[in-house]
Amino acid sequence: MNWPLLISFYPRLLEGLTTTLGILVCSLSLGLLLGAVICTIRMRRMPVLAQFFDFYVLFFRGTPLLVQLFAIYFGLGQFEAVRESIAWPLLQEAWFCAVLALGLNSAAFTSEIIRGGILGIERGQLEAAAAYGFSQVKTARVIMFPQALRIAMPAYSNEIILMLKGTALASTISIMDITGIARKLSSDNFAPFEAFIAAGTLYLTLSLALTAAFSMVERRFA
Repeated sequence: MNWPLLISFYPRLLEGLTTTLGILVCSLSLGLLLGAVICTIRMRRMPVLAQFFDFYVLFFRGTPLLVQLFAIYFGLGQFEAVRESIAWPLLQEAWFCAVLALGLNSAAFTSEIIRGGILGIERGQLEAAAAYGFSQVKTARVIMFPQALRIAMPAYSNEIILMLKGTALASTISIMDITGIARKLSSDNFAPFEAFIAAGTLYLTLSLALTAAFSMVERRFA
């Protein structure tokens, strides 16, 4: 173990921190928004759409994230209709494809997390709200949302950690995030052990920080 070399890698790796966090925040935002919509459609059993999103959740939960990323980045360009669409300038960008793949994957898991939180609410409370004349919006705001959030928070914090680690796959499509820079440092210095140990400690530090933050939030809601 070359400790001086390992320590010298950190300033370079930190250059990829902004890219990693940017991909994480954007993909989680997309996943949360789309996941909430998917959960609503599936729980209301809207014709056709509910069946479509049932398959969507099954597909994205049942296939590897790396395969999904490659299918979007390398596969969509094989279709002439995609190349001629207005979305093609975005789909040519590796960063956008990484956010899209991670976001779509996160949406499938997030929809299940939200659904689990809602199903965890005692039905008697919803019946009591209806008996008191609460509207659906007021019932959701006063009863469903606060309790579902508290129930779903531990599972969603785990989803965020998984997405953080999933951002490392972005390096496979030439994005210079933490892992991408670690791969370059490894090849340039013939020091794979030191490069990836340094990168691993950065991911671990980020994971610990996120875990501590969510622990505080969970205690607040409790």
